[in-house]
Amino acid sequence: MDVDAGRGAAFGGSLPADFPLARRLRTLLSWPPADTDPVTALVRTHRAVHSNGDAAVLRRAYAIAESMHRGQFRKSGEPYITHPLAVAQICAELGTDTTTLVAALLHDTVEDTRYTLDALDSDFGPEVALLVDGVTKFDKEFYGKAAEAETIRKMIIAAGKDVRVLIIKLADRLHNMRTLDARSPASRARIARATAEVLVPLCDRLGIQMLKRDLDDAVLMHLEPEEYARIEAYVLGAQRDREPYLARVVREARVVLRRDKITALVDSRPRHLYSIWKDTVAGGHSTPYDLPRLSVVVDGPDNDCYAALGAIHGLWRPVPGRFKDYVASPKNNLYRSLHTTVCGPDNRSVEVLIRTTAMHRSAEYGIAADFRYPKPGAGSAPSAEQLAWLRRVLDWEQETADSSQFLQSLRCDLAESQVQVFAEGRQVVLPAGSTPVDLAYELGPHRGDHCLAAKVNGRLAPLSSELCEGDVVEIFTEGDAHAELDLAVAPPGPRREWLGFVKSPQAQLQINRWFAQHEEPGISIADKVRLGRAAVGLALRRHNRGLASDRPLSQLADERGYPDVDTMLVAVFDRTLAPEDVVEQLIALVDDPD
Repeated sequence: MDVDAGRGAAFGGSLPADFPLARRLRTLLSWPPADTDPVTALVRTHRAVHSNGDAAVLRRAYAIAESMHRGQFRKSGEPYITHPLAVAQICAELGTDTTTLVAALLHDTVEDTRYTLDALDSDFGPEVALLVDGVTKFDKEFYGKAAEAETIRKMIIAAGKDVRVLIIKLADRLHNMRTLDARSPASRARIARATAEVLVPLCDRLGIQMLKRDLDDAVLMHLEPEEYARIEAYVLGAQRDREPYLARVVREARVVLRRDKITALVDSRPRHLYSIWKDTVAGGHSTPYDLPRLSVVVDGPDNDCYAALGAIHGLWRPVPGRFKDYVASPKNNLYRSLHTTVCGPDNRSVEVLIRTTAMHRSAEYGIAADFRYPKPGAGSAPSAEQLAWLRRVLDWEQETADSSQFLQSLRCDLAESQVQVFAEGRQVVLPAGSTPVDLAYELGPHRGDHCLAAKVNGRLAPLSSELCEGDVVEIFTEGDAHAELDLAVAPPGPRREWLGFVKSPQAQLQINRWFAQHEEPGISIADKVRLGRAAVGLALRRHNRGLASDRPLSQLADERGYPDVDTMLVAVFDRTLAPEDVVEQLIALVDDPD
């Protein structure tokens, strides 16, 4: 995917009729001796996880890839075949199956050589062909600026059929990021930014922390080289000084867990460079912020995590406000673990992560864990719960005709900054800055379209108010509003102004879809007056105030130059006059009539 133009082609001229057979014979005849076999390391890694892995098909896939890419070189000057081989090696380290490794070896052949998708299908079957097609980019010369967005859209659609497409793409980008030094500074920055905006959060959403850590660090190295060097130097120095202390912490934790008859693997767990840099910047620290960290992986059911937590808190005093329970409330990528910070030996703060073996596997390998650790009697495909996010993206992808809009919506949906709120007895994850309207559409299109009001933590709040972590939210629609809010006079459907503050792609697309399918209903002046009055009344309630008569409204209308109260209330409905401004001036009039 990053071949130098004009550096050679896989084959010149026309291909013979018996191309597949001729190709196989040629590659077998030119196969290197066993001691220089480039596939040996790949086969060894693969069979360490899957003892019945098919080495023969891997060698055949490599032979075809090598012959196809022969004469092509990377920007570094290395033979191009080193790239697909490295991508396959990354996939093998993740523990993916043989089919994925074959596709990884061949992932650039259709895009960069004369090897066709039909030939690939004929040689290796439709599964491999689907995976390779899914990561094959669109031609920039034909699609222009839309090529990137169209490629990502195509990849997401293909992933809906087989999620291994995304695993190969992430491995491909990781190797390219590792070898980015051969490119110009401008190119490095561009690729690193694109990686940070889409592929890193995609990797996080799939839960593959093993890849995300390396991608994060590579992005930091190319976008903030000075900060990367500073953090790296700090870590190298801190590790030497910290080793004796961490050995003591691990030893004491093992003793207390053994005493409480909790079987667990305890070890230190260093953080990667980007994670340290991120917390350093977020906390405004002048020196790198990196607490010693301990990992406790219990060999037992989920309840043993809490037993281990009690043992650790009995040994060392917990730091208030530094406990998070992702076991009972998993993250949106299904990450589960207990996080706590304690005052360890010598009164130094120590972070502790507690999880089961299954949770640990899921945290490290995410959606790839099902391929690395297939469950007995079950297929290796990820569960419906793991693919819920992808299914939702595919749902709104079908509603977005413009590829650039799709990419923008995907970036927003993948945004690393998110909030978790609670509604209707369940936890909902939304992009940071989301509003009650975003939540309403997350609960269902009908709830969103007919949303009239919301309570946040028991108090009425504007539909445009930003939700915070842990908020408990109630959404009121037309049917709900009769008893509590008396706002059922509102016309059906969403409001166009919602598009100015909603954050989630789901809400944006549903609102646009509604207006595409419906003509905005006509509304009478009388209805506008009623709705304007309702908006003012709702704003007054937020201040725990009310109006006994229209006299203050008449006075305010006169002072603002409106001919009467109704005209001012129509202005409130039309959003030329904000309800909050009206209420603030009404309160001033009533409280200070002079």
